[in-house]
Amino acid sequence: MAMGTRKDQGQQEELWVPQASLPKGSSHPFYQRLNQLLEESRFDEFVEGRCRQFYAAKRGRPSLVPGVYFRLLLIGYFEGIDSERGIAWRAQDSLALRRFLRVGLEESPPDHSTISRTRRLIDLEAHREVFSWVLRLLAEKGLLKGQTLGIDATTLEANAALRTIVRRDTGEGYQGFLKRLAQESGIATPTREQLARLDRKRKRKGSNEEWKHPHDPDARITKMKDGRTHLAHKVEHAVDFQSGAVVAVNLAAADAGDTKTVGNTLAEAGEQIATVAGEAKSEGVNPEGPKEVVLDKGYHSNEVLVELAEWQVRTYCSEPERGRRRWQGKAEEQAAVYANRRRIGGERGKKLLRQRGEKLERSFAHLYETGGMRRVHLRHHRNILKRLLVHVAAFNLGLVMRQKWGRGTPRGLQGYRLDLFLTLLRLLNWLWALNLASEGSEECFEPNLGSPEPSNDTFLATAKKATSATGC
Repeated sequence: MAMGTRKDQGQQEELWVPQASLPKGSSHPFYQRLNQLLEESRFDEFVEGRCRQFYAAKRGRPSLVPGVYFRLLLIGYFEGIDSERGIAWRAQDSLALRRFLRVGLEESPPDHSTISRTRRLIDLEAHREVFSWVLRLLAEKGLLKGQTLGIDATTLEANAALRTIVRRDTGEGYQGFLKRLAQESGIATPTREQLARLDRKRKRKGSNEEWKHPHDPDARITKMKDGRTHLAHKVEHAVDFQSGAVVAVNLAAADAGDTKTVGNTLAEAGEQIATVAGEAKSEGVNPEGPKEVVLDKGYHSNEVLVELAEWQVRTYCSEPERGRRRWQGKAEEQAAVYANRRRIGGERGKKLLRQRGEKLERSFAHLYETGGMRRVHLRHHRNILKRLLVHVAAFNLGLVMRQKWGRGTPRGLQGYRLDLFLTLLRLLNWLWALNLASEGSEECFEPNLGSPEPSNDTFLATAKKATSATGC
C-alpha cells in the first residue's frame, strides 16, 4: 500500500452535499432514541407550557426554546461536560447533537451566553418540575418504588479560589490581614517568610466564621475527597434502592454536618415520591413516602434517629464505636438507638448496608466523575441547583434508556457493534448445532465464546435488542 500525502487530499469539495449522505457517529442512535422517548412522553409540550410565563407574549427577539435549553443541559451529563461554554462548543461541533437539538446545518446552535441568559430567565421551580417529570416517567415505566431510600453526600469544588477570600468583619484580603497582624506585632515591613511563619502559628486560620468569598458567599472552606482544602459545596442524594434512581437532590453549605441536612433531604424525597404517586399512571410507587432509609455512620446521632422514628421511617444507620454510653433520662433516644442496632445486625440490614456502594456511590461516580460535575462553573446555590436538577434528571433518563434499549449513555454504544456480531455468530452456531442434532449426527460444534449457550428465544431477543439499539 503506497503512502498518500496531505496534498493529495486537498480536493475540491462538492458544492451541494445531500444531508442523508452525511456520516453518523456511534452516538447518533442513542440521541435518536432519546428524542423518540421525549417526544412520545410529550416533553416539549410540558416544558413549553410550564415556561410560557417567562417569555414575552409578543414575538420579538428570537429566544431559546425551552425544549432545546433543557436538552442542552441533558447533553452536559451524557457527554461529561461541566461548563455551559463546553456544552455550546460541543453542540456546534457534533452532527449527532445538532440532530438531537433539531438544529439544521445552515443554523448555529445557541452560544453559552444564550444558555446562561435562559437559565437566569427560568426559575428554580421550573427546573425542579422537570426533575419531577422525569421521576413520573420512571414510575410509569415501573422503575420507581420509593419504599427504601439511601442518603449520602459528597462535595463539589466551587468556582472560587482560596487566595481571594476576605474577612467577614473588615472585608480585607488574606495577605492584607497577615500584614496588619505583623505590623501590630512590631514588624513594620514584613517579608514573605515572616508572613508565612506568622500564618503557621495562628489557630483556626481557615475558619468559615471569619472568612468568605466576595463573589460566592455560599462557598465554604472544606477538605475535598482527595485531601485538598478548597472552597466547595455539599450535595446530598436520596436514592431509591430498588431502581437506583435519584429521587431528591439537596444542595447545602460544605461545612454543614450530615445530621443537619438529612432531614431536609428526606423530607424533599418524601414530597417527590408522594407527588409522583398521585400523578403517575402507576400503582408501584408508595404514596405514603419512604418507609426505610439507609445511612452511613456520619448520620448516626440521637436526634436523627429519634426524629426519623417519629416520622415512622425505619433506619439502617451504621453505628460508630463510642464505647459504653449512659442513658439516664434518655429513654426515647435509647429505644431509637437500640432499635437501629438490632436492624443493622439482621440479615436484611447487612444486605442493605452492602448495597450502599452499588446504589449510592454509583450515582456519585456517574454524575460527578463521568458526568463531569465534580467542579461547578456557576456561583450561588440557586444557579448551581438549577444545573444539578437537570443533570440528575439526565441520569434518571439513562435508567429508562437502559431498560428500553439496553444502553443508558452514548458511550455505551461504542462496543455494541461487536456485541451484535458476537450475538449473531452465537445464533448461527446454535442453529447449526440444532440442525446437526435433528439429522441424527453425533457431532456438535460448540464454540467457546466465554458464556454458556442460552435458548433460541434468548438469542433472538438479544439480537433484536442489539439491532434496535444500534439503529442497524
